Amino acid sequence: MERRILITGANGQLGRAVNQLLKDREEYSLINTSLSESSAYCPIKLDITNPMGVMNLIQDVRPQVIINCAAHTQVDLCESDQERAYAINALGPKHLAEAAQAVEARLIHISTDYVFNGEKEEPYTEEDATEPKSVYGATKLAGEEFVKSICENHQIVRTAWLYGEGKNFIRTMLRLAKEGKDIRVVSDQVGSPTSALELARALIFLMDREELGIFHAACDGVTNWYEFALEIFNMADIKVNVEPITTEDYRTAAKRPAFSVLETKRLKEMGFFMKHWKSALREYMEMSS
Repeated sequence: MERRILITGANGQLGRAVNQLLKDREEYSLINTSLSESSAYCPIKLDITNPMGVMNLIQDVRPQVIINCAAHTQVDLCESDQERAYAINALGPKHLAEAAQAVEARLIHISTDYVFNGEKEEPYTEEDATEPKSVYGATKLAGEEFVKSICENHQIVRTAWLYGEGKNFIRTMLRLAKEGKDIRVVSDQVGSPTSALELARALIFLMDREELGIFHAACDGVTNWYEFALEIFNMADIKVNVEPITTEDYRTAAKRPAFSVLETKRLKEMGFFMKHWKSALREYMEMSS
């Protein structure tokens, strides 16, 4: 019997990656939803901030798995758009958790490294205390808490520095180089660039496992934004001058974690090892060329 998987935010980078991996597998039936107008790719329009809309759709479709890829991810805009950020990042997961519990579906909810304060000097594990320093991080943590308290069959997956099909850091760097612009990149924020495709592989692995709770899923290895940019240009064989700058030199509305490396402790214990960030980047570059 095929398993029905409902994906929210299916037009985004992660939603597209999950589709890429599952679309040709006959054992799965994908139900793609999006906030934007319905299309052949996303036939169902769904606003996760609308509790009745969420409950009605999920009770009608009755999926076995719900993957929540929908989020307000414009980190700086969240600072001035707090009400909408809370509606999407906190109340949206709450409504999905209520609906998932009602139909006994598993809810896989995507969260973020921003739930931590970024002050640690070694990778964050799933057991570490949370202390968000931005509206984005606070609203995502609130979403986690709703999911944990409402839906028994839940998997919360925190990731970091995500990129995939669509607007992302890699495309921005390549565009700036093509335009001959001066490129200045922050060098004092440390993390693990993670491809949407590699994260999607982790989600599919978790989907078939009994283990519940919080999981960290980020590519292996550690770098900073400046070194990440250098590797992008190296793989693209582009000669360009990149200047390292500090966070202080590049002021933003939201505070970024200085250190946001996630230790994928639970996934490793279960036998799933994510690719090194350079390997995942090469795969992305080769698929995008």
